[in-house]
Amino acid sequence: MSGASQAAEQVNWLFLDMNSYFASVEQEVQPQLRGKPTAVVTVDADSTVCIAASYEAKAFGVSTGTPLGEARKKCPDLNVVVARHEIYVEYHKKIEKAVEENCLHISKIVSVDEMECRLRGRDMQLSNAEALAQQVKQAIRSVGETLRCSIGLAPNRFLAKVASNMQKPDGLVTITQSQLPEILFSMKPRALPGIGERMERRLLSQGIETMEQLWQLDMDQMTQLWGGVLGTRFWLKLRGKDFDERESNTSSISHQHVLPPELRTREQACAVGKKLLHKAAVRLRQAKLWTSGMAIFVMFSKSQSKEDDPSGYWLHYGRPVWEANLRFPSCHDTMTLVNVFQEAWKECPKLRPVMVSVALVDLIPENMRNMTLFDEMYGAGRFDRLAQVMDSVNAKYGSTTLYLGGIHKVREAAPPRIAFKSIPDMNLK
Repeated sequence: MSGASQAAEQVNWLFLDMNSYFASVEQEVQPQLRGKPTAVVTVDADSTVCIAASYEAKAFGVSTGTPLGEARKKCPDLNVVVARHEIYVEYHKKIEKAVEENCLHISKIVSVDEMECRLRGRDMQLSNAEALAQQVKQAIRSVGETLRCSIGLAPNRFLAKVASNMQKPDGLVTITQSQLPEILFSMKPRALPGIGERMERRLLSQGIETMEQLWQLDMDQMTQLWGGVLGTRFWLKLRGKDFDERESNTSSISHQHVLPPELRTREQACAVGKKLLHKAAVRLRQAKLWTSGMAIFVMFSKSQSKEDDPSGYWLHYGRPVWEANLRFPSCHDTMTLVNVFQEAWKECPKLRPVMVSVALVDLIPENMRNMTLFDEMYGAGRFDRLAQVMDSVNAKYGSTTLYLGGIHKVREAAPPRIAFKSIPDMNLK
């Protein structure tokens, strides 16, 4: 085989995806759950959804996103566990340590259950990479008997992630340059990272239903379809191009909370929204970022009639929702953000809320932020000093030692949750 052919059969990335992670950890720490259908939820109520399901539960048609009431009908013997995120973070750290100390360096923690590793030197050779992947699997099993992962090996991190999804549970799939594009043709475009519901609709509107049709698009067509450089990069990644994909600055900071029954009033939902904003503002300052935009999203009970739908989104979400997208002079203090939130909340419909989400957007680094003539009008100086004092005291004595009075009744609500894209600071309550 020529040098060029050997290089083509090398792989540059290993992508690790833990299988049914939350449920597997629960089965690890609760041996009585092993081999039994298990679902993890945020609150034990039929109206909530499963955030994880064991493979025994999946055999009954229960999966992530299945409403708990429906899951119990599909699987009467389902074991339901309320999520304990601190344990999932603890096991994540154990897995990270086992892989780092026994196998190879982790280039990036993608989420609580996903990691990617850049292969170097001899490890890039196909046989060595596959042997290394088996070592990673063994290292993870040493952390817990119930813990399994699927691993993808490929020329770039994008295809490595695709490969990790092709065989579950406990899979090992390799995509080499010579296997492209045929190895992808059995998949649907929606299975690719970066193609969500909206992008799928756009593809379908252009008559693109299969992976083969997607592959046949040239670079210019894909660039136009995606609306810019993201399409160009997608075209290159799909073909195995390995280039630097360093993350740009954080694009948003968000928190959401499904309200328990006792908090499903407009007043309590407002207080929970402020609590979420309090957490987001702390993260904003820790990252040395400023924001000039806020998005609020509230979902209401299905028991409301369609005539009560204040937004026109009923048909999309299946229940009424309310959204507010706000712009204001850049800031990073909690007080200003809460004032913006409270003013917007006046327009929130008087319906029964079941979920609240708050996102800070249009983020810029502190050193790129320009002062505005309105800083003093918004009390920027005073509020910044107040935020600094609150952060300092809370860092020393606990995250809810000092807080704004509006969240007093719900200060224990919305504890740290693991959004699958980040590992939370469990002290940030």
